[in-house]
Amino acid sequence: MPDQTVTAPLLGEADFERLREARLQTPDAIGDVLAARTRRPVVRGDKRLMIVAADHPARGALGVGSDPMAMADRYDLLQRLAVAVTRPGVDGVLGTPDVIEDLALLGLLDDKIVVGSMNRGGLRGAAFEMDDRYTAYDVPAMRRDGVDFGKLLVRVDLDDPATVDTLESTARAVNDAAAARLPIMLEPFMSRRTDGRIGNDLSTDAVINSVAIASGLGNTSAYSWLKLPVVDDMERVMAATTLPTLLLGGDPGGDPAGVYASWSKALALPGVHGLVVGRTLLYPRDGDVAAAVDTAAGLVHGA
Repeated sequence: MPDQTVTAPLLGEADFERLREARLQTPDAIGDVLAARTRRPVVRGDKRLMIVAADHPARGALGVGSDPMAMADRYDLLQRLAVAVTRPGVDGVLGTPDVIEDLALLGLLDDKIVVGSMNRGGLRGAAFEMDDRYTAYDVPAMRRDGVDFGKLLVRVDLDDPATVDTLESTARAVNDAAAARLPIMLEPFMSRRTDGRIGNDLSTDAVINSVAIASGLGNTSAYSWLKLPVVDDMERVMAATTLPTLLLGGDPGGDPAGVYASWSKALALPGVHGLVVGRTLLYPRDGDVAAAVDTAAGLVHGA
């Protein structure tokens, strides 16, 4: 289980009191703060991105390691996010509207890429998990709020008829994003239900198959990016696409040194432009969020 302490907390009770008061008394302030934040180009400088992910809770996925409720405390999560997004080399944050709006009200999104999580309807462990409806951000809302990037999950279970509805909805989301000239990040998996639980096939061939399926969704791929797991033989995976690709961090279960080494190797491949990592950095075993983020950002930006 990760250490429950957070290195160098940046937020105090006064910050959280202002956050609660804004949500209670001046909800219009959320839109005002988002409209006023300083924005940046998605791609700049070395053309590489380090994004911190915090969209897990909305899928009912609160667990980290052996602690099934590690992400349940919103204030603790916000403390960890505050440390992470303010570290050098961190380009942005990924979240559902509730998380993004909390961060905006806390003043943590200036000069950061905001990635909006779109489909969270396929709740973890639900009988309807593969019916992954779009219940979070949509493209009009992201344009309204000045969100810089969309993100969606595309799990393909060839034995589950609900998959085709998810694919059709995803294609429409890709179309809408392209029409709005909004970059959209597709996170594809070949998935299967075993003993009542959905699992993702992380074999090289399965990941390549998922890349092929996701890349063809929508009436144009002009604004499509991929978010892919680091698996064996990533050279073959990256040979399967010309789309710009970010790597996902996965569950923080392995040896940190081995995880960082696998990221470093994959980041050197053509077409790979950075990392999108959540629990591995926000809930490291030793509790040192800053050190974990600094290591990942150094790998991305070549420090």
